[in-house]
Amino acid sequence: MNNVGVFDILGPIMIGPSSSHTAGAARLGKVARAVAGDEVVKVTFYLHGSFAKTYKGHGTDRALVAGILGMEPSDKRLRNSLEIAKEKGLKFAFAETDLGDVHPNTVKFDMITKSGERREVIGSSIGGGSIKITEVNGNKVEFTGDYPTLIIAQRDVPGVVSKVTSILYDEGINIAFMSVFRRQRGQGANMVFELDHSLDSNTIEKLKTIEHITRVIMINPVKEGEE
Repeated sequence: MNNVGVFDILGPIMIGPSSSHTAGAARLGKVARAVAGDEVVKVTFYLHGSFAKTYKGHGTDRALVAGILGMEPSDKRLRNSLEIAKEKGLKFAFAETDLGDVHPNTVKFDMITKSGERREVIGSSIGGGSIKITEVNGNKVEFTGDYPTLIIAQRDVPGVVSKVTSILYDEGINIAFMSVFRRQRGQGANMVFELDHSLDSNTIEKLKTIEHITRVIMINPVKEGEE
């Protein structure tokens, strides 16, 4: 039997009726915001399964927008996030969709940033406020947002993984979990590292200089009370 903590049973501190439909949704929005790497000016939320059927009644719409705005699940402003977003000039829309064989509480974020870049994230709220991210910018990944998370897009060639891990070792960064995903042999691939500590800007710049790496994303943990 898996270890279960008291907060897994009681659920997170939050605004809203459901840890899955509000707290988890807000956390998903915050991770999507981090992946965007810039201010989000337009976002379409593609809602799957029970998210699509109950998002208004459970406040999922407000929670998702609150997360994009950087709010915590416990932020009292979450109730008014739609109005706040409009005041800030954030354009948003909700659409029901079928994302395939995924968790029923799944959403796809289709975002446009202030610099005009398009970013996409797919993630699920899996219960008790916990989340799982399964796709970033069209690439398969898997992480929870509980750890500092490093995502690296690369060409699928030998040696890239060892060069990245060498830099992390030199900087004294311990890897908690690591996974590698690829669409096709010799094409694009992604490395996901869940770390014990976040990376400073100098380390991130070192990683960007490695040959065959095309993008580096650093996502800090989404936790209660984080600003």
